[in-house]
Amino acid sequence: MTSDPLLPVLRAVAEVFLSRPALAGREHEHDVDQFVTARRQLLIDALLRFPELRARIRRELQIPRDQPESATLVTLLSSADDDVVRTGLRLAEQLDRVSRLQQTRLQRHQKKIEKLRARLEQANGRNRHAAAELRSTRAALGDAERRAEELGVQVSALQRRLRDPHTTAAGLLAALQQSPDMPEGGSEIRDPRNRQAPPTPPVPLVALAAKVAGIEPETLVTALQAIVSPPDITPEPRVTVTRELQLRVLPLGGATEIGGSCLLVEAGGTRLLVDAGLRPGDPAQPPRDIDQALTGPIDAVVVTHAHTDHCGYVPALVERMPRLRVIATPATVQLMPAMWADSAKLMDRRQRTHRKWGANGEALYQGAAVEAAVQRCEEVPYGVRRQIGNVTLELFPAGHILGAAGVVLQAGDQRVVITGDISGFRQETVDGYEIPDAAREADLLVMESTCCGEIHDARETRVTDLVRAVEEVYAAGGRVLIPAFALGRAQELALIMRYRLSHVPVLLDGMAADITSSFEAITAGRSSPLRIVGGNVARANRPDDLDQFTSGVVITTSGMLTGGPAVQWAARILPEANSALFLSGYQDEESGGARLLRLAEGGASHLSVDDRGMERRIPLRARVEMMRLSAHADKRGLLEIADEVAAKQVMLVHGIPSRQRDFAKILQIRHHRMAPTGSWHEGISV
Repeated sequence: MTSDPLLPVLRAVAEVFLSRPALAGREHEHDVDQFVTARRQLLIDALLRFPELRARIRRELQIPRDQPESATLVTLLSSADDDVVRTGLRLAEQLDRVSRLQQTRLQRHQKKIEKLRARLEQANGRNRHAAAELRSTRAALGDAERRAEELGVQVSALQRRLRDPHTTAAGLLAALQQSPDMPEGGSEIRDPRNRQAPPTPPVPLVALAAKVAGIEPETLVTALQAIVSPPDITPEPRVTVTRELQLRVLPLGGATEIGGSCLLVEAGGTRLLVDAGLRPGDPAQPPRDIDQALTGPIDAVVVTHAHTDHCGYVPALVERMPRLRVIATPATVQLMPAMWADSAKLMDRRQRTHRKWGANGEALYQGAAVEAAVQRCEEVPYGVRRQIGNVTLELFPAGHILGAAGVVLQAGDQRVVITGDISGFRQETVDGYEIPDAAREADLLVMESTCCGEIHDARETRVTDLVRAVEEVYAAGGRVLIPAFALGRAQELALIMRYRLSHVPVLLDGMAADITSSFEAITAGRSSPLRIVGGNVARANRPDDLDQFTSGVVITTSGMLTGGPAVQWAARILPEANSALFLSGYQDEESGGARLLRLAEGGASHLSVDDRGMERRIPLRARVEMMRLSAHADKRGLLEIADEVAAKQVMLVHGIPSRQRDFAKILQIRHHRMAPTGSWHEGISV
């Protein structure tokens, strides 16, 4: 039934009226609905006065069968009896009032429903926001708990070090033998192509302390060395065979690959490892042939620098050999605990995930091994000779990152020089390498070859390109994400931004921010300490900054986009057409960063990444480029190192085989005799 019960009847009456000749020409009134509206009472009166009109309506008006109420009302209104018609009109009025009341109530209910829906939508929105905040808070809390756990491991290890006479004596010996910081205005940062003679260094602290004590410096050093490494007192003197003191070098990892670096060096009964790194991957693996070293005792492991691919397996070795000595520069000793704790955390997380699904995935070591390894660390400054059994070692600056060192090993009249990762150019955080006299004309040079097939642009050119690209994105109102290695690269980038783009806000996030604090603490006592955080550089505040930091630069881990905060930032930044993601270093072929580069070059629309065990599909709209700032010597730099050392033989490690072969040919043309990447013994390569 319609809202106006009289309407069908009134329309029928109106049609009769409009069909009369008297209304011809009155076109504006020929619309039935308008006529009903304008002449409603006239039509009702006509219905009451003219039975013939009612009879006509009764004959012509057809009401659908599915409207019985309307049919009944039409029957009443078209009756020949006037009283029946009046009754029908009163009934129609009542029906109309009921209908209007129902409509009013319906409208009120609809308004209430709309208000309730709006309130429900607001509540749902608040609920979704609260749920998102809860997830972010839980993630932040999880990060904080893991960070607290890592710091707890490091603090516990340092406390144990302080109570250990062995490590206390080693630290004191290192402090006494540390070369005093060069005065301001001293030697320029060395570069093989721009050498400048350094000024005469100040008197070492050990000499001053010995003078005050009224003893010779050698006596003081010998006394402390006896605590660090107690002499082996036997009833009868041992017979030393000169032949036993000849050196043997055997690469156990990182020889023809990048990662898992490890060299076994033997002389007489002394067995040393130079580096013991992890091979990258999921899961990370030990040095490829480490089992060959574990067939007998190891006196010490000498760590060239704190990158995980050179030091990451050390805690596992200490767990197996509790008396193992871990020797490195003071800076490397301070940086390794954080790297080890992070590796232990990642391995533990992977182990728990695999156990949850019933799979194998045992961690190589856990927090207790990290604590033990920290306690076994000995600091040896650059340029100081240290005796380990039959072998004498000396560390020298290798550039690359803070604390990185090359190693000179000597037994009898043989010397082996191991560069570790090395660079000769100036960086914001570290100087270039310095080859000592003890390394020159050695019997063997074991040289890294990461970039032996590359000729790099001048560092200033690469830095300028990066600065220009960041400025372009920032000027357009976008954000720049730079996934970076936590140790070395992140700090380098932060200082470049601070010095070259002081007007651009910069955030440091993840482990990169933690290592930055270590860099500042390590260099605090120097004449030119590193001040990285401050000015336009600040620590990120996750999760708030993920959405609130809308313009500027974010530097965070992981450098290969394999996880960590970099994935969370990428999920926000990659979908933004005016933003950018710049990769700044080596990308393993299976890493998220390498996949991203391939997808961007192919015009793909999405990137899939693993975020805490969950796959995330991220839209690709941002600018993606490689802005490599290598911390390794290139082909020219490596040739200069080989020429400067001028060893009798050269062995290439830490590189890609095809590039190593090509580079070896160049070295041979320059009259360098090559030692194949195998076992080197008594000047004979196997």
